[in-house]
Amino acid sequence: MADQYLTDDEIEHAQGLLGRIDAMFTQRVVGQDDLRRALVAGLLARGHVLIESVPGLAKTTAAQTLAAAVSGTFHRIQCTPDLMPNDIIGTQIYNYATGEMTTQLGPVHANIVLLDEINRSSAKTQSAMLEAMQEAQTTIGGVVHPLPRPFMVMATQNPIEEEGTYVLPEAQMDRFLMKQVITYPQPREELEVLERIDSGSISEPLDGEPISLGELGELQALTRRIFVHRTIKTYVVDLINTTRGAGPNPLPGLRTHVRVGASPRGGIALMQVAQALALMAGRNYVVPEDIKAMRHPILRHRLIRTYDAMADDVSVDGLVDAVFNAVPVP
Repeated sequence: MADQYLTDDEIEHAQGLLGRIDAMFTQRVVGQDDLRRALVAGLLARGHVLIESVPGLAKTTAAQTLAAAVSGTFHRIQCTPDLMPNDIIGTQIYNYATGEMTTQLGPVHANIVLLDEINRSSAKTQSAMLEAMQEAQTTIGGVVHPLPRPFMVMATQNPIEEEGTYVLPEAQMDRFLMKQVITYPQPREELEVLERIDSGSISEPLDGEPISLGELGELQALTRRIFVHRTIKTYVVDLINTTRGAGPNPLPGLRTHVRVGASPRGGIALMQVAQALALMAGRNYVVPEDIKAMRHPILRHRLIRTYDAMADDVSVDGLVDAVFNAVPVP
């Protein structure tokens, strides 16, 4: 309804808050604009982000800085094969002084949680994160413990080391709003990193005023109020159905490359991330370019390729592009 549209004052207020987040982020992280955009959009859309990259590309620094920029708590969990579910969600401990069981909450109880090398943890431990990621709560000793609000998981996985790793199940992959692949920085950006380290500025306290968790909640609420026209929603539905070999303009030969298309959660992700991008751009409505802007991070982990496609080295990103080229833009 018209009275739900964001006003110019609300857009201006959101731009000011987002500007403060970006200013603090760029103080610590050089370059990595795609990572910054994915993390901020994920936070606004109340989703979780999976990051795939080689080591040493400032993923931990990015997560810590984002938490500091929104006045949130931050915990890092290093995943290993011997990591148990209780190490993540928490456990009950017997108190000899009182003769009672006390609950010790695990490190997942934070606003922003970094799961480093998530594919090194066992399937049992990975499944322990499902309730936390989907329901924003944990269950310890039969008692439900809500997680802090806001809550975002940023998980990382290393694509070059496969020994001692466990493939993430498709059900858990689908829980991630986005899968962002980050690459090496540009030479000028690496030079800037060296300059900051040499001058000592990289370790100086962050300048500027972080936004509060309450203000972050306001941004999330504003994101949900970004207007999405019915034609845009129809566009999203057509795209998702095309990934399944259907839709008004079926892609010939897609079934030889895609075994399973995107679920309805993929369409929800396209719309919610588009709303976040619109707010970040200072608009109170979604345009088709918002849907297309992050199509790869949103869909690359939701399309399951056939064995023939993997054997022929058909890229998922290429399949996503083919789907978007096949569906007319409204």
